[in-house]
Parts: sequence; structure tokens; C-alpha cells
Amino acid sequence: MTNSCDSGVLSGIRVVDMGRFIAGPYCATLLADLGADVVRVERPGGGEDRYVVPVAPSGEGGSFLQTGRNKRSVCLDLSSDCGKEALHALIAKADVLVANLPARQLQKLGVDYDTLSALYPALIVTTASAYGETGPLAGKTGFDGIGQAMSGAAFLSGKPGAPVRWAATYVDFGTAIACAFGTMAALRHRDKTGLGQHVQGSLLRTALTFFNSNLMESYARGKDRTPSGNRGQQMAPSDIFAALDGHVLIQVLGDDQFHRLAKLLGRHDWIHDATLLGDAARGENAEMICEAVSLWTVTRSCEEVLNAMTIARITAERVLTPLEALAHPHMAAACLFQHMSYPSMPGTAPVVAPQVELSRSPASYRLRAPTPGEHTHEILAELGYSEMQIEKASRPRR
Repeated sequence: MTNSCDSGVLSGIRVVDMGRFIAGPYCATLLADLGADVVRVERPGGGEDRYVVPVAPSGEGGSFLQTGRNKRSVCLDLSSDCGKEALHALIAKADVLVANLPARQLQKLGVDYDTLSALYPALIVTTASAYGETGPLAGKTGFDGIGQAMSGAAFLSGKPGAPVRWAATYVDFGTAIACAFGTMAALRHRDKTGLGQHVQGSLLRTALTFFNSNLMESYARGKDRTPSGNRGQQMAPSDIFAALDGHVLIQVLGDDQFHRLAKLLGRHDWIHDATLLGDAARGENAEMICEAVSLWTVTRSCEEVLNAMTIARITAERVLTPLEALAHPHMAAACLFQHMSYPSMPGTAPVVAPQVELSRSPASYRLRAPTPGEHTHEILAELGYSEMQIEKASRPRR
């Protein structure tokens, strides 16, 4: 198997990606961005996660166009012995297997950690599950929302009687990032010992990690806060405020920023008010503070509000729609999107740039997301398969 990147920090590392939807695939994507040769294994015709929220005329979704970059696709009929044999041949040549399939399915295919570690002691197996692999909920499947719901985040992000699930799938992507981090650590450990290991992530663990400080506060208080929508409760103002032509998010942290805001609003009394000293105290008075800020912003345009906040060195930004976010001049100036093609698309898709920049070994986007089985012949031929063997492994049984 050849690597399509000779300069990345993970050049020479081979990854078999059996991930689905986001947590598994994006973990493999991050490794691919750093130079790993990632082979995505799909069923004939392509996996079901290709077609969620379609954006391409052929049906591929935006999530797939993002997480499929820098990968080669091989389609295998894993219900056949030939397909399973081809999968094991791929894994035998790999350094890492990434999978977020149910544990019972991995066992059925013979690619669970216990089985593979006995065959290939140097192999790293990275898995992501919904609830983890221990505890009464182990084995249940789930998506991003289960982490938001079970961590308390959905409860506190909403309003009384109306919990809110974030539109951004931060639990999925957070789990992917954690799994990629763990995989990199496992590769470093293998450099020292020659041994692979099992890297495990879960949606619930990620959600609890992101919301941990709020959980600790509830534990210390002995009671839950009442949800307040966009309005923060540990500081103030921290809210989304209406302006004449849109909405602006304003967040003030620390006494210095708050005193500058007080001067801007003409509320010099706030500066000397002992009940407003410290973020926690202002959080307790969030309703009064935010009401005053709201009366100030609602008579001004977003541009006027932001200009005043910039001069006062107060954190604020306009709430953008997705199209406005794409068109914002900062995005182009900072090179935050890379436009990538796809065969059925007349134009290109804006794929967000690598999350981190490395000055000496930067991540790179070398390949667009593949069509289903685009590299099946190429990859299996690299393993020494004949045309007949490739046909048997990749075509579904009739």
C-alpha cells in the first residue's frame, strides 16, 4: 500500500477507516490530514453516512465531503467470506484501525480488539461508542444528541421546560478529536515499546468533559441552576442582544471589562456597586444588567454596537447566518476554507481548513472525498489481489 503524502508527520502510517457518520470518520480524517494513508472501507454502493443532508447532485452530504477528504475508498461485501478476507488483508498491513461500529458487529467480523491484538500485537485499534464499553448502557447505540441530553448541557442551554439541543454536533467532533489525540499517543507509545493498544472514546464521556465545570458547580451548590437560554449565569452580561438590524453577542469577563462597559453605557453607578463586584456577583444580577444592555443595543445598528465595543475593548460579535459566515471577509483573509471539488458538483464545496497550524509539518488537503469504491481496484491490487479476487470481494452476492 502506498502513501499519497511523503511529507506529512504521519507519512508511512496506514489507517483502515471503518468509521461511520462523524466520530470515527473524522478521527481518521485528522490522521489523514497529517499524512497518514487512510483507506475508508464501505459497503458496495457506499455507506449510509455518505448521504446525510445531501449537498451534491449525486446525493453526498456535507459531512461526508468534510470527513472524506484525504481518503481512498474501497467497497467490500463484508457479508461474504471473500469480502471479510480482503478486510483482514487490509488490516494486516495497517498501523491503525478506526471503527465506531457496535462491538457485536466488530466481533462478528473478527475485527474486535481482542481478536486483532492476538494476531497483530503492534496494531492500534481506535473505537468510539455512544456510552462507553462498561456500565449498564454499554452496547446501546446513539448519536451526538445523547451526550448533550445526558450531560445536562441540553437542559441548561434551553429555557425552563424547553431543553435545547445544539445544532452543532460538538459531541461527535469532540469525540473524534479525542480519539485522534489518543491514537497519536498510542503511536508514540508503540515507537517506544513496539506494542499497539486499544484507544477508546465515547460520546457520553466527551459531553461530560465539555460540561464538567457546570456539573461540579451543581454538585457544590447541591442544586441545579434554572436554565436561562442564551443568557449566562456565571457572569454578566453574557447574552445575545437585539440591535436594529440583527443580533449581537456580548460577553464581559472580569472587573476591568465590566467597568469599561459601565462607562460606555453611562452607568457609572455600577463601578462603585459592591453587589456587582466579581463575575459571580454579576451573574446573580444578570437579569438587571442584561436588560440595561438590551435597552442600549436595541437603538443602534449592529455595526454601531460592534464599533463601540471594539473601542472599549469588550468582547462582542454579530450573530451570523451560515451564508453570512461563509461571506465574512475574515474567512477568506485567514484562509479558513479550502474549496474542494467532487465529481457530481458543478462547483466546489467550502471545506474548513485544518483545525491547527503546524509551522514545520503542516496538515494538508491532498485528496477530495472519494466516490464509492473509487480506489477498490487500486488498493486490492496493492495487496496482490487478482481481478477475479477483487470482483468476488467487492461485488455483493446475488
